[in-house]
Amino acid sequence: MDILSTLLNNLNYYTIFILMLLESTVIPVPSELVVAPAAYHAAAGNLHVVLVILAATLGADIGASINYLAGYYLGRPIIYRFANSHIGHLCLLSQKKVEKSETYFNDHGMVATITGRLIPGIRHLISIPAGLAKMSYWRFLLYTTIGAGCWHTILALLGWYLHSFVPEDQLDEAILQYGEYIKVVIMVLVAIALVYFLAKWLIKRRRKIETED
Repeated sequence: MDILSTLLNNLNYYTIFILMLLESTVIPVPSELVVAPAAYHAAAGNLHVVLVILAATLGADIGASINYLAGYYLGRPIIYRFANSHIGHLCLLSQKKVEKSETYFNDHGMVATITGRLIPGIRHLISIPAGLAKMSYWRFLLYTTIGAGCWHTILALLGWYLHSFVPEDQLDEAILQYGEYIKVVIMVLVAIALVYFLAKWLIKRRRKIETED
């Protein structure tokens, strides 16, 4: 944890990349306290906000790919065994959390790889069921990039916005407070998107049935 604290207190493009790589595997790194503060510093002229988003998204892609490959090649029994191990528990993992991400992926299909990147508790694990399902890697990477890019852009906008009126010593508290509002809005938007895709799928299926008849 001392290493994580050091990285969090010394944000640059390299540390942003490393922290988001870790966050997308199984290490409990709060992305809100990485990307938003980095954008806060970008608003002060210390970093470039676009490069912050790119570094974070690239790190998330690499970390998510590690989880994807673990699911693809190791399989469910080994993944569950790790989640139930002492190390897994130190990483705040459990079999129940992995099963929850699998259920979300199975219920919502490939679009879950995008929307799952926006949902707390699912975000860093959604890559595992994608690997277990043997989803095409390049399609997985595309969807992961879109989802992670959207999430990091939201956090960057928050950090940039907070720079105009929040002192730096109150930044983390403000990020967590506004982060709760953002999570609610995202959950609503994700729900709307899922309803849209479900309705689109049902309409397409109905037309196919009518054509066959």
